[in-house]
Amino acid sequence: MKKQQNLRIIPLGGCEEVGRNMTVFEYEKDIVILDMGLQFPEEDMPGIDYVIPNIEYLRGKEKNIQGIIFSHGHLDHIGAAPILLRKLGNPLIIGRPLTIEMIKRRQEDFSKGGSKMLKTIYINNIQEKIHLGSFVISFFQVDHAIMDAVGTIIETPVATIVHPGDWMIEHGPVGRDAIKYTHLARLKKPTILMLESLGAINSEKPVTEKQMLNNLYNLIDSAPGRTIIATFSSQLQRIKQILEYASGIGKKVALDGFSMKLNVEIAKKLGYIKPVKGTIIPIDKINNYPENKVIIICTGAQGEEMSVLSRIVTGNHRFIILKKKDTVIFSSSIIPGNERTVQRLKDNIYRLSDNVFHSEIMDVHISGHSNIFDIKEILRQIKPTYFIPVYANHFILKEAAKIAYNMGFPKARVFIPDNGSIIQVFENNVKILKEKVPTNYVFVDGLGVGDIGEVVLRDRQMLAKDGMFVIVAVVDRQTGQVKGSPDIISRGFIYLKESKELLSQTRKKVINIVNRATGSGQAVNWAYVKDEIRNKIGQFLFSKTERRPIILPVVIEV
Repeated sequence: MKKQQNLRIIPLGGCEEVGRNMTVFEYEKDIVILDMGLQFPEEDMPGIDYVIPNIEYLRGKEKNIQGIIFSHGHLDHIGAAPILLRKLGNPLIIGRPLTIEMIKRRQEDFSKGGSKMLKTIYINNIQEKIHLGSFVISFFQVDHAIMDAVGTIIETPVATIVHPGDWMIEHGPVGRDAIKYTHLARLKKPTILMLESLGAINSEKPVTEKQMLNNLYNLIDSAPGRTIIATFSSQLQRIKQILEYASGIGKKVALDGFSMKLNVEIAKKLGYIKPVKGTIIPIDKINNYPENKVIIICTGAQGEEMSVLSRIVTGNHRFIILKKKDTVIFSSSIIPGNERTVQRLKDNIYRLSDNVFHSEIMDVHISGHSNIFDIKEILRQIKPTYFIPVYANHFILKEAAKIAYNMGFPKARVFIPDNGSIIQVFENNVKILKEKVPTNYVFVDGLGVGDIGEVVLRDRQMLAKDGMFVIVAVVDRQTGQVKGSPDIISRGFIYLKESKELLSQTRKKVINIVNRATGSGQAVNWAYVKDEIRNKIGQFLFSKTERRPIILPVVIEV
């Protein structure tokens, strides 16, 4: 009897956090992957640059990878590509032109000449179909906060997956009709809707693109001095709209921020942005024009330490000194985890400018993500056989499932995955297996990928919490006794000049520990001596301070 074929869907990231989005689709030996994103570090990850998906499950299966599809160019979807593509032998990558060009640029940033190793298929026409082994891939238009975002349809012999990537429903688009998803209800059944669900806890009425642009344009029109607009470097549609409006009212635009200038150059090269000649000026020429004729679009709305906006606020920008009559606009949402940093940035800007605008007081930004009402609407339009909420924290995925239940969706047809879950799909059945694939964090720190593990991270957390205490004891090789007084170095634990009594007691204890261990005249186990110093001095310091610094004993024989 022939074995029944099945599809395996395995999220390697994006189902327990915001970011690190990567999903494996496996049918027989054929593998297709959707996205390779990074996750920004959380507060308990000191020194980590970002986190990438764990691809241990794909080791030994590299030759089975038929292709990697990228839904759009945000870092939580393409950020891990330069590292992971190389580890997987540079398989074929598929995406819209802007997305592929952004991956190439990131590849060059990571390794000069690395983009030449990429094998690419550009989706120039959204009607294209691509055959990848047992899979047939097609695409559909979605609204999101970046140009060239697409949804993906993955047809297999047992089921059809519909995956919009990141999405929203724009109810008042400018210059085009609203997107409908009803055609997806006619796809070959059973259909599985894997839906980015961040909006499942958002019940606010959406701001239309027209409302947001009218607010932006009114602020630009009435600005008494320069207009400084801080946004994401990937908000190319917003940048395009500002450039077009500026040229119409005779204002000049300076772009500042390495990634922003590069992204705009890519968009210009692809013909997505066609600025009127003379509209864009170099940042070092802004003082050649009347202040109320200048718009500056820059990075730094998240409060990144060395970003353009932060340098302006701290007075470290070469060409911009913020003035009271300047207008500062935050045209961006806050990435989860950056709330306190952004609040501090706003506080400092409010001290310097009398005209500051952000989403809390005016609609100067629209999110690229949905809300509860949009999730209901897309479920109504697509009418999937099965529903799998993805791309959010677990509690948000549960809330998205509740939306489906309240619409009458059977609980047996809704599946809430974790990272590493194996969703097994037969023609008439879907289930999540008990086994999981490895998805533990892979940390990127500088040039190191995966060399920072849980032990190192725990040490960093301890250093950040209670500091470090180094004890250096010089021991006479002949007598085994401590010579002089042990040196003590403290970082982040106590201020040495104000802790003389504690240091004196600590030195006496160290001398006693070493002298007792070496007093028998036998061969000395110095590893044991160091452990004794670490444990006993640790207990002593905790009894005196109720803190647990990392203790590093150093014993030198002379």
